[in-house]
Amino acid sequence: MSFDTVAVHAAREDLTALGVHVPPIDLSSTYPLPSIEAGGQAYDRMAEGHSREEGQTPVYQRLWSPGVARFEEALARLEGAEAGIGFASGMAALTATLLSCVAAGTPHVVAVRPLYGGSDHLLETGLLGTRVTWADPHEVAAAIQADTGLVIVETPANPTLELVDLRALVAQAGTVPVLVDNTFATPVLQRPLEQGASIVLHSVTKFLAGHGDVLGGIVATSEELASRIRPVRALTGATMHPLAAYLAHRGLQTLPVRVRAQQDTAQVVAHWLVNHTDVQHVHYPGLGGSDPAGLVGDQMSGPGAILAMDLGSFERARQVAERVSLIGHAVSLGGVDSLIQHPAALTHRVVTPEARPGAGILRLSVGLEAAEDLIADLEQALATAVSSTSEPHLRQLISS
Repeated sequence: MSFDTVAVHAAREDLTALGVHVPPIDLSSTYPLPSIEAGGQAYDRMAEGHSREEGQTPVYQRLWSPGVARFEEALARLEGAEAGIGFASGMAALTATLLSCVAAGTPHVVAVRPLYGGSDHLLETGLLGTRVTWADPHEVAAAIQADTGLVIVETPANPTLELVDLRALVAQAGTVPVLVDNTFATPVLQRPLEQGASIVLHSVTKFLAGHGDVLGGIVATSEELASRIRPVRALTGATMHPLAAYLAHRGLQTLPVRVRAQQDTAQVVAHWLVNHTDVQHVHYPGLGGSDPAGLVGDQMSGPGAILAMDLGSFERARQVAERVSLIGHAVSLGGVDSLIQHPAALTHRVVTPEARPGAGILRLSVGLEAAEDLIADLEQALATAVSSTSEPHLRQLISS
């Protein structure tokens, strides 16, 4: 079946037999035990990282939930993975994956910047017992050490949309698993496992759920790696809530049409911004010269629905972000409504100064509004913004 058909029907094939049209929501926090022995055997199996067997008691929601399992199966099928593991947030998903590397005795991580600010900060602090070596994409092979357990990359990158050739990166990584944050592209536009990656990570909060009402994360990977990550989820209690899984699973049904429509609008807005005299630079893979390796059309089927604009100074960026009226001024992305935010002062404020996005950069997540309405909103905000070089103001804001 085509990708769009799978998005609609994945993990719903049993609904007719159940006599329902939509998946049931099971909010049970605990489940009846047929016997002490059966409960103990089920507990051991799931706590050790195996998937639940048919007919086994789920025991406890922290170990397994039917609604979460449905969403995991559906997303895994869209990414071409053997298994999915749902989490309470994208950061919980990354945390569990990193802790699984520490538990395996491979705590060293090679990471490619830019990354989402929270991911960058988690690695930089070493909070989980990991060590990080930051490397450019062509330096990954040289950065790998004897105890390297993971290579991490985000493409398109947050917030300035840099693209990384995944096949080339995987070749450099050799036998070390490569984790790709695929939040910006989604499986609609990019499927990293097909490029040789080992783990795909999503902030479910963004495009997958798509409506700004879900917090969640998921990794899609092989059953072998999943069996190492599941015990960490069980021990840390980072399981996705069943209601969040239901909403995210519902979001997958419209994911292809949403992403493609948002991408179409983003291309119109990006080309308009390129020609605006008050915009110094537009970061968007769909613009000429932005994709020298030709990854759009090969690795990715399209440039996506996120863009960034450089307005030259923090003050101009601040004024534009605070003066839009139709576009929401808020962090997050990938929803049906457009959102704008200042990465250096918000999502990436915890990133070290040398890796932090520029003071004049705003990130725009394009929603499902009409392109002309978004352009009109940006035009009025840009028209009233006053030029100023206020990088010191940004540093003071972050330090406070």
